[in-house]
Amino acid sequence: MIDHTPASTASRQAAVLFILVTVLLDMLSFGIIIPVLPKLVEEFLSGDTAQAAVLYGLMGTAWAFMQFFCSPIQGALSDRFGRRPVILLSNLGLGLDYIVMALAPTVAWLVVGRVISGMASSSFSTAGAYIADVTPQEQRAAAFGKIGMVFGLGFIFGPALGGWLGAIDPRLPFWGAAALSLMNACYGFFVLPESLPPDKRMPFKWARANPVGSLVLLRSHHELFGLATVAFFGYLAHAVLPSVSVLYMGYRYGWGPASVGLMMAGVGVAAMIVQGGLIRPITARFGERRTVVIGLLCGAIGFSVYGIAPEGWIFCLGIPVMAFWGLAGPANQSLMTRHISSSEQGQLQGAIASINGVTGLIGPTLFTQTFAFFIRSDSSLGTQHSTLSTSLDLPGAPFILASLMLLSAAMIAWRTTKAGGS
Repeated sequence: MIDHTPASTASRQAAVLFILVTVLLDMLSFGIIIPVLPKLVEEFLSGDTAQAAVLYGLMGTAWAFMQFFCSPIQGALSDRFGRRPVILLSNLGLGLDYIVMALAPTVAWLVVGRVISGMASSSFSTAGAYIADVTPQEQRAAAFGKIGMVFGLGFIFGPALGGWLGAIDPRLPFWGAAALSLMNACYGFFVLPESLPPDKRMPFKWARANPVGSLVLLRSHHELFGLATVAFFGYLAHAVLPSVSVLYMGYRYGWGPASVGLMMAGVGVAAMIVQGGLIRPITARFGERRTVVIGLLCGAIGFSVYGIAPEGWIFCLGIPVMAFWGLAGPANQSLMTRHISSSEQGQLQGAIASINGVTGLIGPTLFTQTFAFFIRSDSSLGTQHSTLSTSLDLPGAPFILASLMLLSAAMIAWRTTKAGGS
């Protein structure tokens, strides 16, 4: 176990600050491209929104497959060699990836870029292992909440900046993302300390590093497996946001990159307030178990608002409700770390990332295909199906589906943790 004596408090706080800055820079680079990547795909396909949604979903699937395959390897490597080198190499890889995408002359180049991104996107999961290394169990929910807060900060400035840059040139955000990722790698090289001491490291074994072996860890305890199932539904529901949000807002509300960027900035502000300032008192008041359920129910309500909102301003009313979904992830993750030793935290985070990867294999295609199906024109279905086409005109269907997933997760979380009463 890590030393939690008062003498080590200052060093722990400094280490957490370093990792939060690293995650912030990484999230900024990620957020910058969100408003423009689907539109760039749409431009390559001559403005066909339905076809762009399908192809963009397949690109998301390619990204998720690489994350599913590589994240357990990266988690096991971080347990063997430490968190620092994995984080630094990840940021370097992302910087090169964004350069490839900035230079893309065809959709095929964008696909290659997403594959590279899936391979290199380990810094988020490794950051979780880093936080678990340097934080006592009772403080982990709040610490994971701080990661969520800097995610929110990234979404405040990243998409807004990406929308502004994208209005100038759709490729400019990719150059900005590349610069931020490479700057992040340089920052980490000079100031990011290692969190896992040599005596806590585990030998690298392919049996632990492969995706199947990593997921076996989650079956080592009944409650851990149940919490992993909750994480699965949460990640799957979350896939609707990067998969169809930009296309949905453009189709239903006529929003361009600048409007989408400002809306995402609002999402970031709300998430920052909840995860940065409210998760500690709410967790202290209700416990981690109830906090998970409250967060999931708020997410379900928020997605319902997104899906049924006929006007953009009504859509925005769902943002503060949706923000409280951010309570669920940190509390759930904190509960999961309680069942794992310090030498297995990297493997756990790799397993969690694999869950995310599995949902990423399913989610983008599931939600984009659902979106494409419910916006088909009469001509795309044939004149003989015009009545069916009209009845199925429900562009918010993907968000309704995500809402049902979170309701299921809330019920599983409540039943799984009933005995513990956390």
